[in-house]
Amino acid sequence: MKITSVNPANGKTLRSYNEMTPEEAACAVEHAHETWTSWRKTSFAERGRLMTRAGVILRERKHELAKLMALEMGKPVKQGIAEAEKCAWVCDYYAVNAEAHLAPDLIKTEGSQSYVAFEPLGVVLAVMPWNFPLWQVFRFAAPALMAGNAGVLKHSSNVPGCALVIEEIITQAGFPEGAFRTLLIGSRQVPAVIEHPRVRAVTLTGSTPAGKSVAAQAGASLKKTVLELGGSDPYVVLEDADLDIAVQTCVNSRLINSGQSCINAKRFIIVEPISAAFTDRYVAVMKSKKVGDPLLEGTDVGPLARHDLRDELHHQVLMSIKRGARLLLGGEIPSGSGAYYPPTVLADVTPGMPAYEDELFGPVAAIIRARNEEDAMRIANDSVFGLGAAVFTQDLKRGERIARELEAGSTFVNALVASDPRLPFGGIKQSGYGRELGSYGIKEFVNVKTVYVKS
Repeated sequence: MKITSVNPANGKTLRSYNEMTPEEAACAVEHAHETWTSWRKTSFAERGRLMTRAGVILRERKHELAKLMALEMGKPVKQGIAEAEKCAWVCDYYAVNAEAHLAPDLIKTEGSQSYVAFEPLGVVLAVMPWNFPLWQVFRFAAPALMAGNAGVLKHSSNVPGCALVIEEIITQAGFPEGAFRTLLIGSRQVPAVIEHPRVRAVTLTGSTPAGKSVAAQAGASLKKTVLELGGSDPYVVLEDADLDIAVQTCVNSRLINSGQSCINAKRFIIVEPISAAFTDRYVAVMKSKKVGDPLLEGTDVGPLARHDLRDELHHQVLMSIKRGARLLLGGEIPSGSGAYYPPTVLADVTPGMPAYEDELFGPVAAIIRARNEEDAMRIANDSVFGLGAAVFTQDLKRGERIARELEAGSTFVNALVASDPRLPFGGIKQSGYGRELGSYGIKEFVNVKTVYVKS
């Protein structure tokens, strides 16, 4: 079997790779486990030295990596450069902070000594998506490796080049061979890897159906999972918001990665007094964004990652219009090659439409009118998802209060939702469970061990 990468900007095949056989994948897992038995004993200082080196390599190769992402999944190169730099940041963060995050927690009891130790679990399987082909992996790999675990990666099949270069960078940084392995396998082989006795836990970033499937497989083998799944993030804009900041932030969030991010803003909930003004400005800024070749520096929106994803998005738009949404911008598949879709704005979005109920993975914005703050909060929380959310208001106490009431794993005031190595990241409801990043993320894949000593 072959795993093939295709350039979504023109539909041309980039390269085909031989898929690993089940036996080869199992051997890679065994290799990772063998490496882990010694890797787990290394000092935080040694792990940090290698992780810092990985960050240096990522910065040195950022232009090459950005081009690879542009070719394999259509990410505009300026965003690809930023992604590589963010990966370096997460490496630097855990190189410096991992030891403190995992320091024993002393607890006073009747014993002469008692504490909680945080010890590595072993081999962790990462099942990762194509939309942030480097960042999604490094935000797992950096804390996992610094905690003393080993990692095996099953990346999305349309970014095999990115999958292989990640292993190359980690090896180039000096990590022992086998500490991180890329498995070039298709989805049908994932259950066997999950069931492998050397795999101790699984982390997945992807769609909600994919998360349910992996969670069921891991649960059957009694293996812990962390799931970061889909989202339909609401951005609530109140009557006292700074409209210039709100509009620009909302557009920027909707178009990150050409609209292909779980934490893109997707539902814009605007209170009636400013609904018309916001909508006019929002459409104007969306219209100004340049769609084109992701290899060009001036491109704001590249192609979607695959033609089938573009077609699915267009179907969601058409169904929303059929059910009463008003098309203000875009909404038509352009002629020519490539999986392009224009920045699109739908207004008068209401329950029962895909733009209201589902995740739209592309540059499509859904504008929803709310009567007032209370109604806006009701609409924002009226979703099966709970990944991120934002609110815009010049009253910061009001904004913080609303942020606490929004049902999401991350809530931001007057800013777009973003992941940050210093802060925990993850969702609730159908957006998953568990956390990545920060001190909470590094503790997801460790044995929280009680040690009690009595004299």
